[in-house]
Formats: sequence, structure tokens, C-alpha cells
Amino acid sequence: VQLQAYGGGLVQAGESLRLSCAHSERTFGRMVVAWFRQAPGKEREFVAAMSLRDRSTAYADSVKGRFAISRDTAKNTVYLQMNSLKPEDTAVYYCAADTTIIRSSWYTSAQYHYWGQGTLVTVSS
Repeated sequence: VQLQAYGGGLVQAGESLRLSCAHSERTFGRMVVAWFRQAPGKEREFVAAMSLRDRSTAYADSVKGRFAISRDTAKNTVYLQMNSLKPEDTAVYYCAADTTIIRSSWYTSAQYHYWGQGTLVTVSS
């Protein structure tokens, strides 16, 4: 499974950005796809995840109500729509995927075997 994350950039606080995670696997429909982020000097943290089988979702408390994860089956792409961005959202964002993750493990980066290369999001104040 190959993942490619893109869409990062420099925005001002309060603005929006949409990240994309393109995947190469036709059987992606059985996977869980997640977004993680890592700020300078900090550990990688969970942002959002979606089961592509039933479209259930989960979000970190810090992004609930501002970020939304979605999919476009025809384009083999999962999106992370980020609204009302804050300077503390500045990080490298990664998409990740795997097939056998129970919901309670969605939040743990070590559970995912497939990773995209990361895309930098910078939010200025």
C-alpha cells in the first residue's frame, strides 16, 4: 500500500486548508485511515481517523468541531478538512493506514503499518 499526503502550506490563523491522502490499493475500502501530526520537538499525535468500511470516525479533542475527515472513493483519496486553524496546529501531518486495527487502537501510531511522507502545515498568528 502506497500513501501520498499533500496539500500542506502556510496559512494565517483562522483560515482553512485541506489535506489529501492518495492511496494505491484497491482493497483500501477495508482499511482504517488516520491522520497524525508532529510538531517540532514533540511526539507524533493522533488527529483523526476513519474506517473506510463503515465510515465511522474519531477525532482528537483538540480538533473536534474544526477538522473533518472524509473520503472520495472514486479518487482513492482521504481528506482532512481543517478549519479555524490555530498556530498550535502547526506540524508535519502524516496519513497512515492499516487493515486490522480495532477502534480503541486508532489513536496509536504504532498500530499503523503504512505511512505517507508527510506534508507541512504552518499557521501564522
